[in-house]
Amino acid sequence: MTALPRRPSAGQPGGCPARRRPAPLYGPHLTGDDLPALYELLRTRHGPVAPVALAPGVHAWLVLGYRELLRVARDERDFSHDPRRWTLPREGRVPADSPVLAFVGWRPALMFTDGRQHRRMRAAVADALARTDAHELGRLVRTAADRLIDAFAGRREADLVPHYAHRLPARVLTRLLGADERTGRKLAEAAAGTAAANADSANAGRRMERLLFALIEEKRRRPGPDIVSRLLAHPAALSDEEVLHNLAVTVVAGNQTTKNWIAATLRAMLTDPALRSSLDGGHLTVDDVLELVLWRFPPTQHLPARYATRDLRFGGQDVRAGDMLVLGLAAANADPRVLPRCGRPVAGNRSHLAFGAGPHTCPAQEQARLIARTAVDVLRHRLPGLRLAVPEEELVWTASPWTRSLAALPVRFAGPRPAAVPAAPPTIPAPAASEAPVPPPPGP
Repeated sequence: MTALPRRPSAGQPGGCPARRRPAPLYGPHLTGDDLPALYELLRTRHGPVAPVALAPGVHAWLVLGYRELLRVARDERDFSHDPRRWTLPREGRVPADSPVLAFVGWRPALMFTDGRQHRRMRAAVADALARTDAHELGRLVRTAADRLIDAFAGRREADLVPHYAHRLPARVLTRLLGADERTGRKLAEAAAGTAAANADSANAGRRMERLLFALIEEKRRRPGPDIVSRLLAHPAALSDEEVLHNLAVTVVAGNQTTKNWIAATLRAMLTDPALRSSLDGGHLTVDDVLELVLWRFPPTQHLPARYATRDLRFGGQDVRAGDMLVLGLAAANADPRVLPRCGRPVAGNRSHLAFGAGPHTCPAQEQARLIARTAVDVLRHRLPGLRLAVPEEELVWTASPWTRSLAALPVRFAGPRPAAVPAAPPTIPAPAASEAPVPPPPGP
């Protein structure tokens, strides 16, 4: 990586003039199954860093290479998290009401800070999450899963996205925040709207902030054994505004990614006969399947964002100070330079980038694993003979510049089995850590 001579910004990535036709990451034309072909095309044309568009005229770089993504994720000197460095909005080239800004606009939260400020906020969030007992969390997830399944099991058919994968993380997160069910439902809806990058995203973000502010006020008056109260009492001494925006990041990331992970895993089990056979035969565990899904279908395919702090040559492109770089997690996982010769990841290998890398690696990945594992385990036990109710090619997807996720997963099944253990009321919490090193890339 070498420095480039400085030149005036053109309001788009320096090596990305219009004639290069940045590939659009927005619009309904791409499904999750189309993305691998797009990544291969971009890699062939541009190498490990490619020009893309997040909205009309909103250009960025998509980091496709595994090693390049690790560099961007780990190097805060050349690649900052602070969106106030982004050239396009500073030059008035991104409208204030752009749906892209609802997800990447600056806030005082760990996702948008570097260095000491980031470490301070991350310590508070990680500590608040780590104090959730794993046994209690597992019981909470199992109870919620059984109750959701009971609601539709008698019909012997269901749509596992809205009826299960989307509702389960929201119910669990509601309890962990110490919120009531009505607030939890509204938070989940607002989180989905914020991440959707559509015309209502800005309004959804404001609705989420109002809900969280009311919850913070309540916990100031009546603290409890919940994440909000722990953040308020943490020695990092976060302001109410910092607590609010770090909670917003936690709600969006925790809810959206976990529900997408559960849905993608269920889809893989229903549509990949070899994978399902290996799971049923005991050659793969549910944990193995979950990790393989993180390699092939990570819940967030395009993670925003980093901003170049100087002009430099990177991944074969002329990146200018203020350019946005989007982390192509799914593309980097498929980088042929790091996959085995067969082109498929090995079961049990956790060196995928689904949780990010570097100082901003997801602090809640073990909790997410427990929720996803339990969700899949309970469903497999309760619903024998589970099968897709429509051809795979008719599955419907939702689209944003950041994710392509299932909108529906209609299934049929035989008569349900009873819950393995009678559902008991969970004990955490009723309404009113050091970061692991990133593993080395897999060998060829």
